[in-house]
Amino acid sequence: MANMLASTHCSMCNNLLDDNLECPECEVCGTGVGTDMVNHPPHYNARGIECLDAIRAATSDGYQYYLQGNIVKYLWRYRYKNGMEDLKKAEFYLKRLIDEYDEITK
Repeated sequence: MANMLASTHCSMCNNLLDDNLECPECEVCGTGVGTDMVNHPPHYNARGIECLDAIRAATSDGYQYYLQGNIVKYLWRYRYKNGMEDLKKAEFYLKRLIDEYDEITK
């Protein structure tokens, strides 16, 4: 139960998160208002390149397995770590996997 309560605070600076699970005025993690920690977290973007895009390019055919692994990971831990945020991350990776599958099977 304590882990579920911890998800109401920023993991970087411990500020209280808003209703969208965003850090409204974080100077430590640099997120601030409007940052999407599920779809485009700033710590996975360097010089305009999303980490996920780099992984896709590097893994080629293995990218679907990477997505599948992340889906399982976030579904496995949502009750013990970040609750709704982890469910949204699993959904994010599932949507990516569906898009990949559609692209391959066209």
